[in-house]
Amino acid sequence: MARLESPRFSGDILVQTEESHMQERKITMERAEFIKADYERGFIRYCGLRAVHAEWGRFDSRVDITDDHRQQDGFIHAGVMATMADHTAGYSAFTVVPEEMQILTIEFKINFLRPAFGNALTCHAKVIRTGRQIIVSESEVFDLRRSGKEVSVAKAMVTLMAVPKDKLLKGKSREFGDAKDYQVPLRR
Repeated sequence: MARLESPRFSGDILVQTEESHMQERKITMERAEFIKADYERGFIRYCGLRAVHAEWGRFDSRVDITDDHRQQDGFIHAGVMATMADHTAGYSAFTVVPEEMQILTIEFKINFLRPAFGNALTCHAKVIRTGRQIIVSESEVFDLRRSGKEVSVAKAMVTLMAVPKDKLLKGKSREFGDAKDYQVPLRR
């Protein structure tokens, strides 16, 4: 059994060592494409968020900003940034679990670093700790300003739980009737 050692810190980035709990792996192109398509369903599609990139332990997204994303003073609404940070972190976790697992957010904390007011937001999320059931990811949201400059506007730490899909659907059936009635179709 591999010895677990404490993670190292490099600046403000958590670096997992080979002996640590998380080891680099790859996902298939087919799996990455499925995860990217799955990302863009339901409320997320309504918000206009799009998947950009998926690889093992990492996920990137983007939203082009419209007036509907802005609050009363013209800034991008914090709810848009929080939704993006949470959902993108969830999909970074989705890349490290077997296909029969689903991901649910247990908790997240977000720091808004400065107001966002540009034409688009991007979000980069990465898994920083895996376990059998609990996964921790971090997200960073960037504002793409009209000048072309990309500015960090929010950082989130997200704790997620991996749950077997069949267990999740059984629970939904007991509570709400037929679970398939609550599933948002995958857009192709």
